[in-house]
Amino acid sequence: MLSVDNTFASPFNQRPIELGADFSVESLTKYINGHGDAMGGAIIGKKEYLDKIRAVSQVNLGGTISPFNAWLIMRGSVTLPLRMKQHNKNALEIAKWLEKQPSVSFVAYPGLESHKGYETAKKQMSPGFGGVLSFGLKADHDTHNKFVSNLKIITSAVSLGHDESLIVFLGENDERQYLYPQEFKNGFFRFSAGIEDTEDLIEDIRQALKSVGFKTTD
Repeated sequence: MLSVDNTFASPFNQRPIELGADFSVESLTKYINGHGDAMGGAIIGKKEYLDKIRAVSQVNLGGTISPFNAWLIMRGSVTLPLRMKQHNKNALEIAKWLEKQPSVSFVAYPGLESHKGYETAKKQMSPGFGGVLSFGLKADHDTHNKFVSNLKIITSAVSLGHDESLIVFLGENDERQYLYPQEFKNGFFRFSAGIEDTEDLIEDIRQALKSVGFKTTD
């Protein structure tokens, strides 16, 4: 049986069950809630399997959402389509801009034609490619951290899918480095594009790059 974690794409951009998966798993904490103020999760699949999950997992493991979190998530889900359009737009435009910067060592985003998974993503995802991308700088560990500390709009935080843009630096000593592709080995940023104005976000990245001594192309 095939289970797909669809959190990064969200149901707006990709529906795994329609593509043949048995289960689609969503972290409701992220895009579906969209405001970073509630925790929850969902498993979508055939009723016969979900009945077993309810009878066994929820009873034995206690994985049930609180009423208040459920209310917050239901409230936030109403604006999911509107928010995802802006997440998609911001992430793609920022990824394209970063690719042009001489100080950037790599950009990983499935909406870029340079990404090895682009053709697959184009077949599976519509209308967009999500709001999360990764990139690295041609710099040492400390410079990566200085870049983050000089951002003014983008917040340094580990989550994703919020209305505000979030960034986290994962250094070369991160315990999960063995899982990452080679270009990630010297440390990289995971950037979750929020729903702010696109140009404001690009300008924030531009000024932060300049603050640590890098030139930008535009």
